[in-house]
Amino acid sequence: MQTTSSPKILGRTFLEWFSSLPVFALLLLTLIIGTGEMVHGQLLRFGESMFGDSKAQVQYFMLRADPVKPDCNASVDIEAEVQRQLAGSSTGGGDDIDSLFDNTPRDPAAVRESVIQSQRICQSKHDLYKRLLDHQTPQVKIYRTLETSFFALFELGTSNRPLILLLMVGIAAITTTLANHHIGIRPPRYRRDFLLSNLSQTLAAGLLLYSSVRYFMIIKGSNTVIEHAIHHYLWMIIFLTIMLISMWRLVRPPHCPDGPGSWGVAPLAVPLWSSMAIIGGVYFLTHNHPAGLAIYVSQLMELPNIFLNLGLFILAGMLLKQSRVVDLFMNLLRPWRLSPQLLTYIILLAAAVPTAYTGASGIFVIAAGGIIYHEVRASGGTRQFALAATAMSGSLGVVLRPCLLVVLIAALNKEVTTNGLYHWGVYVFLVTSTLFFLASQILRTERANIKAPSRAIPAMLREVMPLLPYVGVVVAIVAAYEYGLDTKLNEITAPIIMPIMMLLIVIFDKVLNRGKAEITPDYASHRQPGVESAIRFATNETIGHIGALITLMTMSLVIGGVIERSEIMSLAPQHFESEWTIMAFLFVVLVGLGMVMDPFGAVILVSGTLAPIAYSNGVDPIHFWMVVLVAFEVGYLSPPVALNQLLTRQVVGEKEIDEADAEVRNMGFYRRFERWILPFAVMLVGLTLVAFGPLLVNDIPALHFIKAWLAMPAH
Repeated sequence: MQTTSSPKILGRTFLEWFSSLPVFALLLLTLIIGTGEMVHGQLLRFGESMFGDSKAQVQYFMLRADPVKPDCNASVDIEAEVQRQLAGSSTGGGDDIDSLFDNTPRDPAAVRESVIQSQRICQSKHDLYKRLLDHQTPQVKIYRTLETSFFALFELGTSNRPLILLLMVGIAAITTTLANHHIGIRPPRYRRDFLLSNLSQTLAAGLLLYSSVRYFMIIKGSNTVIEHAIHHYLWMIIFLTIMLISMWRLVRPPHCPDGPGSWGVAPLAVPLWSSMAIIGGVYFLTHNHPAGLAIYVSQLMELPNIFLNLGLFILAGMLLKQSRVVDLFMNLLRPWRLSPQLLTYIILLAAAVPTAYTGASGIFVIAAGGIIYHEVRASGGTRQFALAATAMSGSLGVVLRPCLLVVLIAALNKEVTTNGLYHWGVYVFLVTSTLFFLASQILRTERANIKAPSRAIPAMLREVMPLLPYVGVVVAIVAAYEYGLDTKLNEITAPIIMPIMMLLIVIFDKVLNRGKAEITPDYASHRQPGVESAIRFATNETIGHIGALITLMTMSLVIGGVIERSEIMSLAPQHFESEWTIMAFLFVVLVGLGMVMDPFGAVILVSGTLAPIAYSNGVDPIHFWMVVLVAFEVGYLSPPVALNQLLTRQVVGEKEIDEADAEVRNMGFYRRFERWILPFAVMLVGLTLVAFGPLLVNDIPALHFIKAWLAMPAH
């Protein structure tokens, strides 16, 4: 996101005051809320260890408020109470309705036992009250004030996560619209590009605004309490602002030195989010459901943690770009003089781990795609090959532990478990990564010239020392969370720990290397020298990516709603002749869904539609979901949309794309389209093996040894 052209106020641009500072504050608040949950858990443990008394059977949670004196009488005359109850005049009162149906004489012994038992319970309450009073020391009151105040603070933030998300997405979406940073097949460049882009966004925002107003009026007219009315108002303000910005740009279009452009190519510059919004809006209007668009958009608020975590992961990736960690790590490999293909293979293997934590390949492309592209280029790889590697950099790790997408699948489908999915995910990962290695080596034109180990190893060991301080920072942070807050780094805590880790690494990096030149000069344009400027620059980039990606993901919820309400899935055959035919059907449909929907929304849709059909036709559930995950990745690399390719274009920059195309303009077909063909072909072959390989092994007796070797599930 470019902000340098805006007028400056107190040394900062208007967009930075409007978006960077508020969004960074919201992301920081999210980190504080998440860390607050961990800290509060430790406060409760400390409270128990300091003030709990096992001998007196007093626990700290009993001391978090002043004890209330029991209202029962601990010194009641038992015999008098028995006689009173037998006479029907118990001090507890009677129920006239019950007396109409109770004509059985009461047993005096049973009444006496009941009174004695009640007396014991009452006495124990009084005893506990006395013990709690004895433990209400000044130290307890001071500590519980601190603990409960902290709890109230982070609970307020926790209960308002949807509002935090809506504010963050709204600011980011408006900023992205101002910066023309929304995702399209290609960015607008010519006058007609901007005309169609702004016209489509005006229409899309207008439809969303109309639907939001109608949705609010319908709820208001139903005489029910409007929950979270502020959410409705904020949605209206967001859509109105985007509509006004787009309308203003229709009246005052930007200067386009490249000329008017072509009407035939201009539709490629229309942002994908506006196309999806228009499709959804027209569908719901023609089906007399004006509130439909707003209803599905508001589903974003039902999954606040997922989308807030997405923003945190993007921030972590942008902060990573501001540090020297990756450059120092690459110094370990540079002494070997690996070929670009082999180096890329190693990078993709390493990239699978952070991709597994983020749970979506597109997020990783945004977070680290720029770094991967630069490293492949620095090793001698062509621009086309570097773009191909960047586009599929996150596609390999979505099947590995602890991918959140797998957790969501297991939560929605009782037929599978995370352990089973992760187990087979390792095999899928080995297949796809090996395919990329083989393809890159077959297509390699230059001769490999790997340096001898006797010379490469000493040089590599010399590069270990500069990296050790950063490793120490990482280890210290992980240890602080694990031993200080009893919190391990896993799929649940990674969105909180990773950004904090990267913030501290950036601070450490800038202080340690103050005044020093960049290791790789090409990085100078991507990194800022100071702590504040680095964090601000990373936040600016984060906002652009959050606004573009989450807006697109929100509109994919709308497309999911159109698919759901149109009952297109019901047109699919419910019964197939064989597993081969249903697998071929799933193959095509799942890739198509991957082209138009984000992974989280698509998993929810598939769970309720295609999954039951697959199960009823004998497809093993684990096999089915492995096919789903790989098919989605093929969809994200498939024209005409190819979301991961578009994200690559966004993080690398239009200039690099133009230069990449110029380099191969006079070459053969494959070299001209390598960035499209290589990742798509690798993942398509991988999907074919994952989809039909198990069927082949089951149907051919000579291959049954593979089934026994891998302990494949029976079909």
